[in-house]
Amino acid sequence: MSSIIVALDYANPEEALELVKRLKPGRCRLKVGKELFSRGGPQLVKQLVGQGWDVFLDLKFHDIPNTVAKACEAAADMGVWMINVHALGGRRMMEAAREAVATHPRRPLLIAVTVLTSMGEDDIREVGLAGSPADNVLRLARLAHRAGLDGVVCSPKEIGLLRTELGSEFELVTPGIRPAWASKGDQIRVMTPAEAMRAGASHLVIGRPITGASDPLSALAEIEMELSL
Repeated sequence: MSSIIVALDYANPEEALELVKRLKPGRCRLKVGKELFSRGGPQLVKQLVGQGWDVFLDLKFHDIPNTVAKACEAAADMGVWMINVHALGGRRMMEAAREAVATHPRRPLLIAVTVLTSMGEDDIREVGLAGSPADNVLRLARLAHRAGLDGVVCSPKEIGLLRTELGSEFELVTPGIRPAWASKGDQIRVMTPAEAMRAGASHLVIGRPITGASDPLSALAEIEMELSL
């Protein structure tokens, strides 16, 4: 199965579905984030799942443990492949989320967001966190690991560190993937697809370099070629 997760960065569900019609499940998985979910809702997610897609529902749940557990249970009922929570919600919240999906007939992977890839040193200091982005990513990833989660979202820059600390089975899902020919946009801690996979990434989340391209399928093919070299 491909390591590429195409982030459906569309405000309009119809536009997202138009791209999806041109893709094949064997070539990638799909990510549905807050904007698209807010406009398309559970029905869109169920439609994609019904078409055979592995869907990463990227809603970053962050609330009291009971609320997050119920949200994760509801997400699992949609048949999604993977869901996420914010590690900053704490160990009890993550454990509640894990327990909520543990016995689901189609248990989704459950991962935690560590530090957003748009955040740099100044942003970390501004919100009152001690240490560098990497320090905070490692601390939160260790906490997610102890809480029994399947993996974390991290920037490509932390992949090597987390692989060393948390082993080969822990899922590392990496946004901030930018081919050399693509703009960085608002991402700060980035790598190319090939660099990230060599570092030990499990899955690459790639949005605008594909969805914003004049020819999205050619962009996807170029990334696939890079990964095959």
